[in-house]
Amino acid sequence: MKYNLGALIVGLLFAIGLGISGILQPANILGFLDVFGKWNPTLLFTMAGAVGIHFITYRWIRKRKTPMFSKEWFIPTRQEITPALVIGSIIFGIGWGLGGYCPTVSVTSLASFETRPLIVFGSIILGMLLFYLLDKKLNLKNKLE
Repeated sequence: MKYNLGALIVGLLFAIGLGISGILQPANILGFLDVFGKWNPTLLFTMAGAVGIHFITYRWIRKRKTPMFSKEWFIPTRQEITPALVIGSIIFGIGWGLGGYCPTVSVTSLASFETRPLIVFGSIILGMLLFYLLDKKLNLKNKLE
């Protein structure tokens, strides 16, 4: 129960931060990516704030034996750059750049009850399902590693 409550609190805090910072507005994302046009630094400040806070708190939190809201640490160990990482990043970037939505923002924006976030979220689920089916048939993950 403690872990679920922690996840709920962190998720709500994250979603509220996205809303306050303006990151839930696709126009702010597209404006940030338009470096040679009407550039909007909103995302830069949001990311700098997140990275700055993480940089400070991570060292303090890692001194604990276990995380506050989990039974164990889940620290990534892989450091190599694989074709799957590069291809996935490119596809993610294209989708994000075209629409201004990433998966996190699409899920959070569902609370607005607007049609566009619902379509984006549905498309993300459909894309994940399509990859799952293709991977099952063609073993893409292992071929790209």
